[in-house]
Amino acid sequence: MRFLSACGLQKTDKIPVWFMRQAGRSLPEYRALRKTGDILAAIRNPEVAYEITMQPVHRHKVDAAILFCDIVVPLAAIDPSISIVPGTGPVISSPFRGRSDLARIRDLDPEEDIPYVLETVKALSNQEVPLIGFAGAPFTLASYLIEGGPSRDHARTKALMIDDPQLFQDLLSRLARLSSSFLDAQIQAGARAVQLFDSWVGTLSKQDYVAHVQAHTREIFENVAVPTIHYGLGTDHLIESISQTGPRVISLDWRTPLDLARTRYGSRFAIQGNLDPSVLLASPEAAFAQVRSTLIKAGPEPGYIFNLGHGVLPETDPEILTEIVKIVHDHDVK
Repeated sequence: MRFLSACGLQKTDKIPVWFMRQAGRSLPEYRALRKTGDILAAIRNPEVAYEITMQPVHRHKVDAAILFCDIVVPLAAIDPSISIVPGTGPVISSPFRGRSDLARIRDLDPEEDIPYVLETVKALSNQEVPLIGFAGAPFTLASYLIEGGPSRDHARTKALMIDDPQLFQDLLSRLARLSSSFLDAQIQAGARAVQLFDSWVGTLSKQDYVAHVQAHTREIFENVAVPTIHYGLGTDHLIESISQTGPRVISLDWRTPLDLARTRYGSRFAIQGNLDPSVLLASPEAAFAQVRSTLIKAGPEPGYIFNLGHGVLPETDPEILTEIVKIVHDHDVK
């Protein structure tokens, strides 16, 4: 399978392509199936989660499926104060405020806590393309818990990190165990690769990342047998430090030039990315020109996976994504 081959820096017949948030709001068939309601309810229904996961595979002919789930699912399974609010995202009604709150973050028992995820993954494990499982990285999960929901500046999170570094370390350690268990359960159920989303870690300085976060991310990657992908938004200044945590693939946003990344790191790990999702709201001609430019910057060397630099925007025309897959697959890899 070309996606898995690219993860291993092996030559492929075509450049593999998939899109973050490819299963979701941009697809009319997704909206027809989901209609309204709690996204956690859809995730907890294996038949619905299976269908949503496979919709973009059938429509776009991408080279990998990514599980329809959410990074807060294992947290929500052990803490009833966590929900996902439409139009907002994860919301924690009782935010993390002190050492007494550590008791709320117990170890995950996949068979008891998330059986619906395991059932969905098992059903998807024998499809025509490999399934990517995923989890949230400790810092990003911590930021939701501490902020009480999405945040622009993650100020409370960084303040706790500075004010009580030992408590912050204890929190991240528990979240690392939670994410490791979540990933391992998906792998045991049949996921062929996994992506760790540290979406908000780019808000940290390199010094703070190394001092407070790096070791916990490394702990997660150390014991994973399948190909691993690390994704972070705005992490150009952290790439070298992230690479030291052990992922096989680093997924880049649009701020890092692909040709520069390939020159600096291409022989050490595979690269994934990195078209700006907003480009897809421009005219098709302009969008496709940007796609071709991205492919040229990626170069001919093996170990490249085309993707966006962040998730598909809800306003995106699905036909644009289908055409992009064709353009990527038609690109000369010699």
